[in-house]
Amino acid sequence: MKVYLDLLLFINFLFDLLLLMTVSTVLRRNTRINNLLLGAFIGSLSVFFLFLKMNSFELLILKLLISQIMVLITFGFKNLKYMLKNLFYLYTISMLLGGFLYYLNLEFSYSQQGLVFLFKGYSINAIFLILFSPIILYIYTKQSMHLKNNFSNYYKVDIYIKNKKIKCNGFLDTGNRLKDPYQNRPIILVNKNVLKSGLSTILIPYNTINEIGLLKCVAVDKIDIKGIGIKKNVLVGIMENNIRIDGVDCILHQSLMEEK
Repeated sequence: MKVYLDLLLFINFLFDLLLLMTVSTVLRRNTRINNLLLGAFIGSLSVFFLFLKMNSFELLILKLLISQIMVLITFGFKNLKYMLKNLFYLYTISMLLGGFLYYLNLEFSYSQQGLVFLFKGYSINAIFLILFSPIILYIYTKQSMHLKNNFSNYYKVDIYIKNKKIKCNGFLDTGNRLKDPYQNRPIILVNKNVLKSGLSTILIPYNTINEIGLLKCVAVDKIDIKGIGIKKNVLVGIMENNIRIDGVDCILHQSLMEEK
C-alpha cells in the first residue's frame, strides 16, 4: 500500500488546526493565529511515530507529550489548572471527532490496512474528515457556547417559609427587576405548584411592557442561593403559568446577585 506522507501531514495539520481553533473558541482564549498554526504543525509531526518501532504504551506516551507541547505553544502556560483545562477540551473534542470517524468507517468502509480504511481504493476517513470535520466542530462549538452561556445562570435555591425549606432550581434572568414599591423588596418568581396552598399572600402591582396587573406574593423568612449566600427581606411572586425554561421553577432577581 502506498502512503503519501505529504498528504498525510497536510490532513493531520488541518485536523489539529481545527481542534485547536475549536478549543480556543469554546474556552474563549485570546490566541494568535501564528500560535495556532505552530501548534497544529507540531501536532502533525506525530504521524512520523507510525513509522517508528514501538509498542502501544510508548506510542501513547509520545502522543500525550506532543499534545501537551501543542497546548503550551498555542495557549501558553499561566498555571497548571489552565493547562489541564486546555488539554481536557482538546482530548474531549478529539474523541468526539474520532468517534464520528469510527462510525463512518463502520458504515462505509470495506477493508482496512493498518490505520487506514479503504473504500474502492480511496481513504474514506480522509475524505470525510476534510468535508465534515468543520461542520461537526461548528455544531459542537455552537452547542458548547450555548450551554456555557446559559447554564452559568442556573442556581440551587432554598426558600425558607415559616421554618420550612422548599428546594428550587433557580435561573438568573437579568430582565427580572420586579420590586415591592412599598418597601423596595426584590421579588423572585416561582411556579405556583412549588409553594403549598394556604400561605398568606399580599398583592403587589406590577407594570411590564406587555401588561399591568397585581402579583400574588409571599413574604419569606429568607432564601439561600447556593454559591451566592443567604438573602433576607425578599418576596416570592407566584406565577400562574409555568416557567418556560427547562428544569427551572424559580426566576431570580438581578439585585440578589449584586448585593453582598
